[in-house]
Amino acid sequence: MLAMPINQTDLILDVAQSKMVKITQQQKKLYDTDYNLWVLETVRKLENREFNLLDLENLIEEVLDLSKRTKRKLQSLLIKLIEHLLKFTYWELERENNRGHWLAEIRSFRQQINLELEDSPSLKPYLLEIFEDCYQKGRTLAVDRSQLPPDTFPKEPIANLEQILDENWLPHQK
Repeated sequence: MLAMPINQTDLILDVAQSKMVKITQQQKKLYDTDYNLWVLETVRKLENREFNLLDLENLIEEVLDLSKRTKRKLQSLLIKLIEHLLKFTYWELERENNRGHWLAEIRSFRQQINLELEDSPSLKPYLLEIFEDCYQKGRTLAVDRSQLPPDTFPKEPIANLEQILDENWLPHQK
């Protein structure tokens, strides 16, 4: 069998590809060992337009996780908002002592939710999707915190999502 002459261009490409594979492997290792440094290095590479050196697998995962975190935050805020609206409306014995605190919490949760929705209006349908579940979780928290019988708090939502998020709306006190 005759030996094929090695094309110098092919050799250079093989070496370059080998180096890129090694760099990508180092980036993946960095992601697991020093996340903050991985982020800083990724930003530097993006700024320098060194796209071929990016750890794309982990970068894609991180970008998708940003959306998940925002959704979890919205869900948590909505649950807390509903809990406080229910306590404000139905926990008569504590209403006067906690009125100011509960009203401030209600306003704060609404503002935070509305700010998130201003940044990402496409998440409004997500809130509609999780509203019933958040209501039930907020109701459970109100029962746990108040130690009142569960039937103190309505099983069905006390208002629609639009009202719940309206900074000028409060339910009628019982």
